[in-house]
Amino acid sequence: MLRNMIRSLLHKNDDEGFTLIELLVVILIIGILAAIALPSFLGQSDKAKDSSAKSNARNLVSQIESCYTTTSDYSQCQSSTALNPTGLDLGTGAGQVSVTAASTTGYTILATSKAQTGSANNTFTITKDPTTGVIARTCTGTDSCNGGSW
Repeated sequence: MLRNMIRSLLHKNDDEGFTLIELLVVILIIGILAAIALPSFLGQSDKAKDSSAKSNARNLVSQIESCYTTTSDYSQCQSSTALNPTGLDLGTGAGQVSVTAASTTGYTILATSKAQTGSANNTFTITKDPTTGVIARTCTGTDSCNGGSW
């Protein structure tokens, strides 16, 4: 009996396979899973781009504060030569960061995300008030804004 079972296993018919219905069900399941996962992935991608812009803004704050310790004037710290050692992509385009306004005692840093809401890029701003020295963080055009701040 054991010999017959082994013989039947070794001499299986090669015409066995999946039916068309079974293949269609598997393809349908894969399609449903892809339809669920794709929007979630795209949302995470935009969040990563926004986080990168926030990080760039914070890094530029560190650089401008470091420059201020030497010059005692934020307006002297907004040139590209003063900010060159940061390694950041300086400018106002998507994925770039810049010092948009600087005075002797305050500054405004604008970081633009590569993620888009509609036709505009998301922006993140860090402002140091020249009179009070209070730092405020604001943002526009993104889901990661919580009432206009981040």
